[in-house]
Amino acid sequence: QVQLVESGGGLVQAGGSLRLSCGASGGSFSRNAMGWFRQAAGKEREFVAGISWSGTNTRYADSVKGRFIISLDNVKNEVYLQMNSLKPDDTAVYYCAADCTVLVSAFICTYWGLGTQVTVSS
Repeated sequence: QVQLVESGGGLVQAGGSLRLSCGASGGSFSRNAMGWFRQAAGKEREFVAGISWSGTNTRYADSVKGRFIISLDNVKNEVYLQMNSLKPDDTAVYYCAADCTVLVSAFICTYWGLGTQVTVSS
């Protein structure tokens, strides 16, 4: 069974930065895209960023474009999310996802981590 473990969340002031990491281990999974999603309290989970297994193709939600950067180490099976210029609206639990199928309007992923809390204070 594939396991995804996120780390790097925490409390940061608005305008600050955080870097999330996600490691994949156990089992085997197709070398498809990986991604980050988030879910704020009382809201549905939403797509944040995705990256192809080669690392050459990325996609971002409009709300984070220009502020967040997703990257991938496909030797270590790790994906990262560099979050800059953080805003209080970025406060959420951030989830790593793997074995994702990229559709025109969606990222459909098979494996999910348990999430890491990111809190941005104003």
